[in-house]
Order: sequence, then C-alpha cells, then structure tokens
Amino acid sequence: MNNRLAAGLLLLLLTACTHTEPRMNSSPRPIHLTYDTPVDPGLQRQLESLDATLHQRFGKNPEDTAAGLCDLRTGRLALIHPDRIEYAASVPKIGILLAYFVRHPEAAAQLDPKIRHELGLIAKVSSNELAAKYSAQLGLRYIQQCLNERGFYDARHGGGLWVGKHYGRTDERYPDPVGGHSHAATVRQVLRYFLLLEQDQLESPAVSRTLRDIFASPDIPHDPERFVRGLAGRPVEIRRKWGDWEDWQHDAAIVIGPGRHYILVALTHHPRGRDYLAALAAAVDDELQNVPGELTPRP
Repeated sequence: MNNRLAAGLLLLLLTACTHTEPRMNSSPRPIHLTYDTPVDPGLQRQLESLDATLHQRFGKNPEDTAAGLCDLRTGRLALIHPDRIEYAASVPKIGILLAYFVRHPEAAAQLDPKIRHELGLIAKVSSNELAAKYSAQLGLRYIQQCLNERGFYDARHGGGLWVGKHYGRTDERYPDPVGGHSHAATVRQVLRYFLLLEQDQLESPAVSRTLRDIFASPDIPHDPERFVRGLAGRPVEIRRKWGDWEDWQHDAAIVIGPGRHYILVALTHHPRGRDYLAALAAAVDDELQNVPGELTPRP
C-alpha cells in the first residue's frame, strides 16, 4: 500500500470515529419558568399577531384562546392569558402520570411492560378507562396533593393543573377552588410541566426519561388532529397531550426536529378549535425552524 493511499484510509477512519449524529432530544438550555419570568418582546408580538389573524380566519374572539410558546434553543418565551384557568378536558391526565411515579419512584428504573403500555394509552390515546383505573388506585386527593406540592396548582395565581374527578365516572368530584372545574389547567403550568420534563427536572432525571418514553410510545399512533395535523409531513418528533370535549379543544406538545426544539401549548373554546390548533402549529413551526419573517399562518 503506498503512502498516499494509507494516509487517505487513515483520514477516513478518523472521520468515521469522530462523527456523531446530533441527538434528536438533546438537552435544551436551562430555563426557569415562574410567574415572574419575562416574555421575549419580539416573540410575544409575533404570537399575538398570529393569534389575532387566526381569530379572524376562524371567526373566533380573543378570549376563546390561551397560548404559550417556549423556544428551548434560545429561551424565548411568549404567553397569551397564561394564568387564566380553563376547563381542560383530558390535558390534566398528565397529572395522573406524574403522580404514578411519585407513588412508585422505583418504576422509573424498571417499569412493568403492561403498565408502560397502559400509561402510553393514557398519554397518546387519552383512554378515560385507564385514566380512571390509575386515578382510583392513586386517589384524587393524592394526585392533587402531588400537583400542589410541586407548584402546578396555586389559587393565588389563577390555579393550574387540577384533577378533581375520575374520567368517565361521577362517583367522586372535587372542583378546583378558582374555576369550579372537575379538570382544569392554565397555559403556564402545562408549559412548565413539559419544560421540566424536557430538562430532566420533572420529579427526577429517571422519572423524566421514563415519562418522555411514555409520551413517545412509538407503538401507539398519535391522534391525527390538532397539532399533529398541522405538523403532518414534517421531520419532527412530537411528545404531547391533547384534550377535547364538545367545543373545548386543547393541545400541548414538545416538538423536536432539524432547526427547532420548542414547547407549544394552546387551550381553546370554540367550534373551530381543531382548525385553529392545526394552523397555529404549522405557523409556529415555520418560524422556529429558522424560516425568516413573521409568524404567518398558512392558507
């Protein structure tokens, strides 16, 4: 083998050994979301402008929507009605998932495959039957205690995540003190939940990793509506919790892909809420994958 060929082979070997693909779920920069965290003026203007445009398109009023956006690459934050309590349909099932691992911290390291699948069905299919099974095992008061102790519900700041009734059952009900809802949420606390999840700070790094796997659950298909419809065909990974009941349509998601890593939350109460959520997701993704210009909804 001549010296030139040997040098070429050595260069190829060194390149192969040192090249690594970027991790899809690489750790975002540290971000702390509190009631005093300031919004980014530019992103705030863009989100408000987009929201107003979509209201006009779908015949909605400004009070029909609350929304939050956090760009995990830059720490930019935008919020619309972040602390207004909303009837949240299935979104508060994320509280049941957290409370399960608070009660069973050892499960984060070794989770029974059947339980993993059932928790995945709660997260992705939003099974009322399984949500009620686990909320009955844990107890509604225990679930809410877990959420309160971790700052996910605070009546002094508008409320937050509330699980006050077993899904699909009427035998037990504890309405939230602020809004009187059986199941409630605010944008800020849903956004904070997913932020802590993505930063390995939701209870513990082990719990966060296991819960991320449960939200991903590749063996369980996504509900194809709302944010998933808006992001269809794009090279993104989505970990989310959606909810709907009558005209209440909600979605909350971590979105990861080339050039973007963000959390988007929107709670809506309008007959065209699903269309709004799909259009919102598409427009925000256009902006946060480094597409220049304002947040502009697609036709």
